[in-house]
Amino acid sequence: MSTLHFYKYQGTGNDFVMIDNRQEVFDKENLALVRQLCHRRYGIGADGLILIENNPESDFEMIYFNSDGSKSFCGNGGRCAVFFARFLGIVNDNAEFRAIDGFHEAYMLNDQVYLRMRNVDSVEQFEEDMFINTGSPHYIRFVKELADMNVVEEGRKIRNSELYKAEGTNVNFAEPTSEGKLYVRTYERGVEDETLSCGTGVTAVALASTYLGYASPVKLVTPGGQLQVAFKTKGNDHFTDIYLSGPVTPVYKGEISI
Repeated sequence: MSTLHFYKYQGTGNDFVMIDNRQEVFDKENLALVRQLCHRRYGIGADGLILIENNPESDFEMIYFNSDGSKSFCGNGGRCAVFFARFLGIVNDNAEFRAIDGFHEAYMLNDQVYLRMRNVDSVEQFEEDMFINTGSPHYIRFVKELADMNVVEEGRKIRNSELYKAEGTNVNFAEPTSEGKLYVRTYERGVEDETLSCGTGVTAVALASTYLGYASPVKLVTPGGQLQVAFKTKGNDHFTDIYLSGPVTPVYKGEISI
């Protein structure tokens, strides 16, 4: 048995186990351990696990695991990783890091992290629904009475449909609010449940909302809090300079025997 030191961070309710792995204290091939640590009954409990590692071409590298051990890019995870890297003294208020989908830039103002997302060059439309890859795949459906909707049941149907069951997809349901914001709930692939927030998901919804007449910046409300997405448009389905922003909160630090 050995002792693993970790931190817990959350961004609008999306929570993560954070590990400083610059000295390779964590075996990233041990997916069973990732699943155990993320388990909400038998481990620490989190939507995902993030390793901060050295990278010769940037300030650091973020290795992100969903709670089931699969890898993807995570927008809220990226924001938390930048905040954690500042705590570790790796960066100041500006950062560049590598993730599974490439390099990202970010900057911080107090507890707000502004994360540059990758450009989006295509939007797939299915009647009134849309599909956009913002570093992770996202299916978007605009609905009414979202607060009363069974997001897990409806999201699971789409995630396991013939079109997506092989690779999976995240599923976002969105509803315009009277304040001009968008209310968003997300079923996350890899967590296989609804999460309180999803950064790549609200980014996809914000871009899709331009088809409803929304313009940058778009404010989005999730069950875990409010996020904002700013962007530039080039035609109907090309988006650049996409920034996801919102708060990050350190929750606690601890140690666990592994």
